[in-house]
Amino acid sequence: MSVFIGVIRVIFGLFLIYAGYMHFKKPTFFNGFIPKPLPKLTVNYIAGFIEIAIGFGLLFNQSAKNAALCFFILMLIFLPLHIWDLTKEKPAIGSKKLATIRIPLQFVLLYGAYLIYLHS
Repeated sequence: MSVFIGVIRVIFGLFLIYAGYMHFKKPTFFNGFIPKPLPKLTVNYIAGFIEIAIGFGLLFNQSAKNAALCFFILMLIFLPLHIWDLTKEKPAIGSKKLATIRIPLQFVLLYGAYLIYLHS
């Protein structure tokens, strides 16, 4: 199980680092995910920084357990935003099909974070 968890940690860690980087490279892409009353650029940069920090945390044995817990919490926070996006006429992700696929994917990410937490 430890090799599997190690592979999952690396995959999720790199995924989060890349996703966080994209918050800085293409911030306007994420505007549709951020509710209107919130300052979009600030929220976007904060989310990107958090994703990068968690991603790096997953890559190191000493911080993997805490990073997995933070990853789990972050995915819980993002879940209602993804559900909200699915209910919009034109989802921010681009299409209803992608918005629909993303919901079960969110649960896969939650489960992966849970496994990493248990085995780190």
